[in-house]
Amino acid sequence: MTPHMNTRRAAALAAVAAMVVVGVQTGTANARPAAPDNGSSASSPAFSAAAARTTAIKSAQTDASSTAATLKLGGKEKLIARDVIKDAKGTVHTRYERTYAGLPVIGGDLVTHTASNGKLKSVTRATDAKISVPSTTAKIKTVAGARKVIWAGGSKPVLALESVKTGVQKDGTPSRKRILTDAITGKVLHSYEEIETAGVGNSQYSGKVELSTTESGSGFDLTDGDRGGHKTYDLNQGESGTGDLVTDDDNTWGDGTGNDRQTAAVDAHYGAAETWDFYKDVLGRDGIAGDGKAAYSRVHYGDAYVNAFWDDSCFCMTYGDGADNKSALTGLDVAGHEMSHGLTSSTANLDYVGESGGLNEATSDIFGTSVEFFADNATDVGDYLIGEKIDINGDGTPLRYMDKPSKDGGSADYWSSSVGNEDVHYSSGVANHFFYLLAEGSGAKTINGVDYDSPTSDGSTVTGIGRDKAIQVWYKALSEYMTSSTDYAAARTATEKAATDLYGADSAELKAVDAAWAGVNVK
Repeated sequence: MTPHMNTRRAAALAAVAAMVVVGVQTGTANARPAAPDNGSSASSPAFSAAAARTTAIKSAQTDASSTAATLKLGGKEKLIARDVIKDAKGTVHTRYERTYAGLPVIGGDLVTHTASNGKLKSVTRATDAKISVPSTTAKIKTVAGARKVIWAGGSKPVLALESVKTGVQKDGTPSRKRILTDAITGKVLHSYEEIETAGVGNSQYSGKVELSTTESGSGFDLTDGDRGGHKTYDLNQGESGTGDLVTDDDNTWGDGTGNDRQTAAVDAHYGAAETWDFYKDVLGRDGIAGDGKAAYSRVHYGDAYVNAFWDDSCFCMTYGDGADNKSALTGLDVAGHEMSHGLTSSTANLDYVGESGGLNEATSDIFGTSVEFFADNATDVGDYLIGEKIDINGDGTPLRYMDKPSKDGGSADYWSSSVGNEDVHYSSGVANHFFYLLAEGSGAKTINGVDYDSPTSDGSTVTGIGRDKAIQVWYKALSEYMTSSTDYAAARTATEKAATDLYGADSAELKAVDAAWAGVNVK
């Protein structure tokens, strides 16, 4: 057997993005900014190593019965430990799913927050309702392929059937809709689309990037041994499976145009690497799920498919080739966006519907933008304009704006009671605007050559705390305090708790969090 060797080599690249295009040049532009030194106790998980994390989860599961008793859960309820994070102050945040009489409880997740001395400080719950149903063995409606569960996402827990309906969305994106129906009446209780998409468009840029590849036989393949074994596949216009692992003879990949099939693979592979590095260097997280294992990327999906998506079932990112099949949607920003759907799924698991769906999409925009700033690329500098390079509108305007989301013609600047009824890509505007205000503040300013002018709902002035601190607040809130049903009001509470943990109860950072939420009418 020929030995394998991890190899890095500069490669030509022309990127096509669903979000924002970034090309990193070789040389000093590849230097990584250090993790923020802001004098705070940033949320750097002590359990980031895969083995330690596994041990921590096993320990939490061993103690699950006593934890359930402490929380005064019912006799039919059990806790299943899903994740454990220990922050720099020693507080342990343990995320649990629940079962009732052996059935999964959907919408019953919770997070315990335990001090370093072992004392339970607080609990964050997806629902405060008591988990109880009259019977789990009553005569039920029949739904093919469904499993019996408890639905706790409504006002009162009910016995339900959970099924998955697959198909194709209007734009050609695969559809996998999860549907919960009342097991007795057959009434639909809740449904949401599991395939999570980013923006759409087609653009290209050129630039040389370093790729981590693996020597195999007489050539090389796109396997990143430095980052959990991430692989990039060519679907060859298929819509299922993995296709073929992308290979090359001389370790120089693509020609910088959509005419060469390797170009899309170069950009997807590079974007995955940059996002992995951002998670590790800035968030202290070892991969999407925190277990050191990589997702994988699939390029050349379908025929003239103008989108990109994350899919939990394959733990992978998938990219179409654009309307002309030569403008793959594989930019750095979209890789950051799509991988961050996986991060959200592995942490708060925000439902992809209503206000929680908007928060899910905004989280991907926030981290996708943060990856772009992290890359520190001179060709496409970091900005708060989503998709400014793809020209989705045909007039050079961006896909989305974080400083004033309504400039795209559909996104919400501020919260209202109806915002949860909007498409998640539009309701996300509230959280995107909050993040911009928290990072940069309100009013007119120029950042990296781009002019912004961010208003507030009440005309107030918000002073930003800087992007590095804002990222830490959002990540800590997502990974430790948000749950599947978190709405905008609960997101405010979660970020307030995160800012308090990081910077203190009397800190300017906490005051800024409050001011930024007030600025988007979440009060």
